[in-house]
Amino acid sequence: MQSSNHRLRDMEQHHPLLSGGTDVEADSLADSCGMVCATMTWFLVLYAEFVVNFVMLLPSKNFWYSLLNGAAFNSFAILALASHLRTMLTDPGAVPKGNATKEYMESLQLKPGEVIYKCPKCCSIKPERAHHCSICKRCIRKMDHHCPWVNNCVGEKNQRFFVLFTMYVALISAHALGLSGMHFFTCIKVQWNECSDFSPGVSVLLLIFLCLEAVLFLTFTAVMFGTQIHSICNDETEIERLKNEKPTWERRTRWDGMKTVFGGPPSLLWCNPFTGLRLRRLLLSRGRRSGSEFSV
Repeated sequence: MQSSNHRLRDMEQHHPLLSGGTDVEADSLADSCGMVCATMTWFLVLYAEFVVNFVMLLPSKNFWYSLLNGAAFNSFAILALASHLRTMLTDPGAVPKGNATKEYMESLQLKPGEVIYKCPKCCSIKPERAHHCSICKRCIRKMDHHCPWVNNCVGEKNQRFFVLFTMYVALISAHALGLSGMHFFTCIKVQWNECSDFSPGVSVLLLIFLCLEAVLFLTFTAVMFGTQIHSICNDETEIERLKNEKPTWERRTRWDGMKTVFGGPPSLLWCNPFTGLRLRRLLLSRGRRSGSEFSV
């Protein structure tokens, strides 16, 4: 498709062998895996809450120790789950599907000779720095990666919530490790029956599993958090870094990049996943993922 005023180029090669029934089956399988991973994330966070509250804090004879640690841990856990939901339900920046039409291109008022790019997989005009997600079957603006743990892409509009999710999970993991160490140290000096309402064998098994979970989550989320902050400061997504793409855009400074992602100058609102929450809009946006297009 060409015009005297502009040129349209395909960005990626279309592979017929990957179309049809294979695409549908792969999409369904990927979405199922994403739902399993997202459900598992909630289960593991709630498991950590159960062990911290009912095995370590509530049986403690130190009221202020239980109160302060319980308030801190449960607050961070709620913020982590809220950030997870916001990442999962927020439109990551999907490009409208099938907008590579003559009428739409004429509405762009392109300059003579200007080149625009079309994605042959979803038949959409690709904005600068957009990439096609083979799992979501959409082009995503400033796509960083597709994360199965949130069953969504991390892109221009939800990267902030993903960063908060990794930060809060890292915090509760470190907190759980610290509380577990204190609990083991305390119970070694006294009888285990005085430390917990559960039997010694059950308590030890629950704590060991919690420690293993906390170590794995702390390592993973701390690395992801550092990677995301590095990408934001360098104004470069993970895909752009892996593909070694030369920047055709003017890179922002570190603080400008942080302010763009988190919205506005530094404040406590940066750490609040509830900022700008519109539940009805989130549910409508999520519902449209299964339809013709995202809410953009």
